[in-house]
Amino acid sequence: MKAITLLGSTGSIGTQTLDIVEHHPDQFRLVGIAAGSNVALLAQQVRKFRPEAVAICEESQVRALKDAIADIDPQPQIFAGEEGIVELARYGDAEAVVTGIVGCAGLLPTIAAIEAGRDIALANKETLIAGGPVVLPLVEKHRVKLLPADSEHSAIFQCLQGVPEGGLRRILLTASGGAFRDWPVEKLPEVTVADALKHPNWSMGQKITVDSATLMNKGLEVIEAHYLFGMAYDQIDIVIHPQSIIHSFIELQDTSVLAQLGWPDMRLPLLYALSWPERIYTDWEPFDPVKAGSLSFDAPDRQKYPCMDLAYAAGQAGGTMTAVLNAANEQVVSLFLEEKVGFLDIPKLIERVCDRHREQLVSAPSLEDILAADRWARHQVTEICQSATETTYVPLG
Repeated sequence: MKAITLLGSTGSIGTQTLDIVEHHPDQFRLVGIAAGSNVALLAQQVRKFRPEAVAICEESQVRALKDAIADIDPQPQIFAGEEGIVELARYGDAEAVVTGIVGCAGLLPTIAAIEAGRDIALANKETLIAGGPVVLPLVEKHRVKLLPADSEHSAIFQCLQGVPEGGLRRILLTASGGAFRDWPVEKLPEVTVADALKHPNWSMGQKITVDSATLMNKGLEVIEAHYLFGMAYDQIDIVIHPQSIIHSFIELQDTSVLAQLGWPDMRLPLLYALSWPERIYTDWEPFDPVKAGSLSFDAPDRQKYPCMDLAYAAGQAGGTMTAVLNAANEQVVSLFLEEKVGFLDIPKLIERVCDRHREQLVSAPSLEDILAADRWARHQVTEICQSATETTYVPLG
């Protein structure tokens, strides 16, 4: 039985991970869970799964959490705040940590888990996008496994099983195309927040759903693939696949192509990350190629999805540029969800911040450099938006 800790238990990744734990009690034991501020759901999870420890990031909610689980015996150890999430990541005898926290907030807990010798089921792509230059050496130093738990990189990882060293030639990441794959470019100025959150295939959190609509999620996955699989950026391509049945391809040196297929279900890559190298039987709906029907593929429209090329450019620049790209995107998407900037402002703001960073780029950053770049980028977004408002020049184009 594998002992695991789950970071981000109340989000989409977290609830699906707990579904796996619930249906495979003979395979997994929950050591600890952490959440942001959703006390009601976190308390329900504590009651159901009885972890040894629990953390909540929002310190003002600690009393409410304690009151909600006061009758549980034995009481779990409770951690609070960002430091509490880090403490939970290295707590107890967990063998693996599922990193389901959204955004760069997952970086420090992931590093803590690695330094504690835990294997990482990586569902937080920002950990590598922002912190790859620091995280990968730590993975090697502490001899832990970094197992991809999102659908695309899990697909690549699964296809690579048995491929000899040097056998990989190219990676093809599939993308659904998001909420606006069928919209003409001319209609994008009309986009609302509600429009952007209507993902056609996947059920995900708000931030990643918007990233899917801009295709920034796929650009970020290109950077993640670069770090996970050691491929140059010109060896990683993106293809629009509206059905989301093929989760990604690999091309080998002899031009053979391998793909991993399945219904759009995040539990599949999560289960494989937790059980690798084993395969655990499930009663989930088997894949039926007849039911799936025709599969189609298109090149991404670079005019519709400028965020994709911003990600490639940041990856090519390297160093702290990817941390800046990620932080700027997080900040701008948050403003978009608050309806403070428009949909088309997202890539424009990110590009401005990245352009400002070129003279400050650190090629071989430390953790402190990465965290400083993250803070700097967020401040730049705020500064640009304030400047636009003060000059009554709201459109950022």
